[in-house]
Amino acid sequence: MNKWRLEDKRALITGGTKGIGLAIANEILELGGQVFITARNKDQVNQLVENWQKQGYNAWGMAVDVSNEQDRENLFTHIKELWPTMDILVNNVGTNIRKKAVEYSPAEYNTIMNTNLHSAFDFCQKAWPLLKKSGTGTVVNVLSVAGFTHLKTGAPYAMSKAALNQLTKNLAVEWVSDNIRVNAVAPWYTRTPLVAPLIDNEKSLNEILDRTPMQRIAEPEEISSVVSFLCMQASSYITGQCIAVDGGFLINGF
Repeated sequence: MNKWRLEDKRALITGGTKGIGLAIANEILELGGQVFITARNKDQVNQLVENWQKQGYNAWGMAVDVSNEQDRENLFTHIKELWPTMDILVNNVGTNIRKKAVEYSPAEYNTIMNTNLHSAFDFCQKAWPLLKKSGTGTVVNVLSVAGFTHLKTGAPYAMSKAALNQLTKNLAVEWVSDNIRVNAVAPWYTRTPLVAPLIDNEKSLNEILDRTPMQRIAEPEEISSVVSFLCMQASSYITGQCIAVDGGFLINGF
């Protein structure tokens, strides 16, 4: 059924060369969509795009540092030349520096907030005209359960994800008349390069599993399937929501 497909939908995915972002890109392509990925590593972007195109997929990419305003401007100049409209924006890119709150330098704080939050807000602003033209635009913000409860991720990271959750709610209401839906997903620990040092450490892994009712780490594809669903016509009455993909972590009491 078409409502369970993303046939010819145009999707911009930030942080699309690794982990959750790569899984999202792969799934949208498999569901019939077109993707444009961004990441800082030009070689990785080009290699992925080349591989996808060889398989017959409609895929493009560009090396972008999302924390850089000029890079973001250049990206959307290129997007507008490529696509007359855009159907999907996935704000996936994220970074972190794990420290105690009093140990962050201003530069470290700005790096986290610029990458995780300010870039997403700017992308939403820049994508709005293209999403509105689509008539069925969707935005999915990739958050974290750290935006809902205390974790060892550090305060700035948690702050950025909590703020992105509120942005999701505000835009969902503000843009409903433009036929744009805005939702979010909040993963718990997922098997990605960003968290590899933690899940490769036996002590840290045991602490994570001890708090996870499903007793395992998530796979990136388990996050991407929820993102894809939120982009489909099958979820057409869902907006302003954040779905925790966390193996039961957030509801786990004593």
